[in-house]
Amino acid sequence: MFQLEQPATFEQVIKKSRFLAVALPVASEGEAKDAIALNSITDATHNCWAWRIGSAYRFSDDGEPSGTAGKPILAAMDGQPLDKAVVIVTRWFGGILLGSGGLVRAYGGTAAACLRAGPLIEFKPSVQGAVSIEFSDLARTKARLQSIEDVKITEEAFTETGAELRIQIPEAEQELISRLISDLTSGRSELSLD
Repeated sequence: MFQLEQPATFEQVIKKSRFLAVALPVASEGEAKDAIALNSITDATHNCWAWRIGSAYRFSDDGEPSGTAGKPILAAMDGQPLDKAVVIVTRWFGGILLGSGGLVRAYGGTAAACLRAGPLIEFKPSVQGAVSIEFSDLARTKARLQSIEDVKITEEAFTETGAELRIQIPEAEQELISRLISDLTSGRSELSLD
């Protein structure tokens, strides 16, 4: 998955209609709605948009024929694959009808070009977990966990018999990390996810 590092814009004219795309990083649905309100241009014919945050997404055709604007914008985002972003494509009608296929290509193409122009950073979805480890296993387990890319020990609290570790792990590697902890401690410790 990728995220936008910073906002991006792209503009083009297709058969006398002007299309302006703005792509913005967002962290929540509220931020996406605020970005849409802030970047919608009142004198434009249409302000179509799509956003995705994890598995949640929304899109709008803003008066264009159903399925010709919002869905193609979302498809352009999914083609990256892009998360935690909103893309708004504004159209000023130029007097020439584009037809359904033309609108799909115009909105989807403008969004895709905007996203290609924007600086993207790769990220891996992560989950939080906790594990209780006895002193006899602590040093070896911590060393192995810290040697794995994208695994972070976020908190360490000592107890009478060992330590409670809070760790952040890539979502895709939960099972592997869980098995590793169990193997390193001979089954004495287990990873529990939040």
